[in-house]
Amino acid sequence: MIIIINYNTGNLGSIKNMLNHLGIPSQISNDEVVIAKAEKLILPGVGNFDYGMQQLHASGLIPILNKKVLIDKTPILGICLGVQLFTESSEEGIEQGLGWIKGKTIAFDKTKLATTQKIPNMGWTDVANYNSSKLFENMHADPRFYFVHSFHLELENKKDCLVTADYGYDFAAGIEYENILGVQFHPEKSHKYGMKLLENFAKKY
Repeated sequence: MIIIINYNTGNLGSIKNMLNHLGIPSQISNDEVVIAKAEKLILPGVGNFDYGMQQLHASGLIPILNKKVLIDKTPILGICLGVQLFTESSEEGIEQGLGWIKGKTIAFDKTKLATTQKIPNMGWTDVANYNSSKLFENMHADPRFYFVHSFHLELENKKDCLVTADYGYDFAAGIEYENILGVQFHPEKSHKYGMKLLENFAKKY
């Protein structure tokens, strides 16, 4: 069973609806007992970094998530803010991140953007340079995903970068490190491309 972690932020219903469409069992939960039994986890997220971390702390779920992810090696997929929370810190705030991925979340460098490129980056963007990964197996040609973000990941280990996107310059749009996966875009808003990605996460990990 995939557990979609409910910590009062994120498109929980949209993710569950897409999994339902794929015939993949899932449950939205903030129950530590339910999360402890999860075969896979999804950490969604919409909003700013500090709010997300504060909500995670308030939920009391960080200890069980650390155990599941770092000790039990349960596959987890972070989405948008969710993957940013995997990092050590963010320029968006002062809270420490989960620290599951070495790196930080940084603001777009506006000096590298064209005058027509506004913040947030909002809309459909192609992805490229993806490493061999089960997450992108048999992906539809010319994959593109829906983004809404003002910050992106800056990874300490470039090998953790799964896929890049371009908005003024290349940035990490997805990560994979052992059982820890994440994407900056919203697969639940990305039609057939997002559907295939969620299907791969559910069936290949």
